[in-house]
Amino acid sequence: MLLDVRDLQVEFRTRDGVAKAVNGVTYSVEPGETLAVLGESGSGKSVTAQAIMGILDMPPGRITAGEINFRGRDLLKLREEERRKVRGAEMAMIFQDALSSLNPVLSVGAQLGEMFVVHQGMSRKDARAKAVELMDRVRIPAAKERVGQYPHQFSGGMRQRIMIAMALALEPALIIADEPTTALDVTVQAQVMDLLAELQRELNMGLILITHDLGVVADVADKIAVMYAGRIVESAPVHDIYKAPAHPYTRGLLDSIPRLDQKGHELYAIKGLPPNLTAIPPGCAFNPRCPRAQDVCRTDVPPLARVSEDRESACHFWKETLRDA
Repeated sequence: MLLDVRDLQVEFRTRDGVAKAVNGVTYSVEPGETLAVLGESGSGKSVTAQAIMGILDMPPGRITAGEINFRGRDLLKLREEERRKVRGAEMAMIFQDALSSLNPVLSVGAQLGEMFVVHQGMSRKDARAKAVELMDRVRIPAAKERVGQYPHQFSGGMRQRIMIAMALALEPALIIADEPTTALDVTVQAQVMDLLAELQRELNMGLILITHDLGVVADVADKIAVMYAGRIVESAPVHDIYKAPAHPYTRGLLDSIPRLDQKGHELYAIKGLPPNLTAIPPGCAFNPRCPRAQDVCRTDVPPLARVSEDRESACHFWKETLRDA
């Protein structure tokens, strides 16, 4: 097992109360495997990733329970100095907004080379040569001439390739990609996803792909974890999710995808809004928006029930949801 997250809980203390951003998340990733984590904004996807990477702002964030086992070590028990050695070298993260994630006053070559200087003690000259190699690897044209340029001199797609190159610099075993195709047009999205998949196969890396778009992950993910209000409400192999979702929230996400055979029809949207994390509804957090909600949904939190050997759903009526899919 490469990564095994168990019962992770993260909360934020705010003026309005305690926000339970992550409430008992459990998932795992094997080498060479892609896990897609889906959900609307505020569902806890990125907070979980930040906790895994050890970059969560504390305070106001606080990890209150759980384990993050990476290559047999619980990262939450490591000293910060040891944790820093893991970041970049063994696991890396690709952020969704490349322009704000890159330093605007340093050339891309300097930022890429920094990884080799810090982690491998390489000279600046050798690190610059490595930066050119990385830019070539992610197919940035004229890398040797562009290595001294600044982030604003690259297009959105090229900046995202630089972020991928930075994450790959030390060939980590795990990469977390937090909405890496946000704000890119569909053609560039496909190029970025194809590049990630190709590099993953080449290096046999584990990949956690965070997104709210089921359309993006259809061809790249091995399994999917759907999050809502800080919990995983369904997890399954990718083809099972698309064929027959076992949770009404997953069904709603699938129905929200635009389809060519429904041209002229109104696009479906899940009614209502995600809950305030300082006041999550009793019972199933999705019950105010769920077309299947009954009295038990408003009082009892549904456990993550085993639907099959490799599939789980946190719904009191998952059997009915599957039957009607």
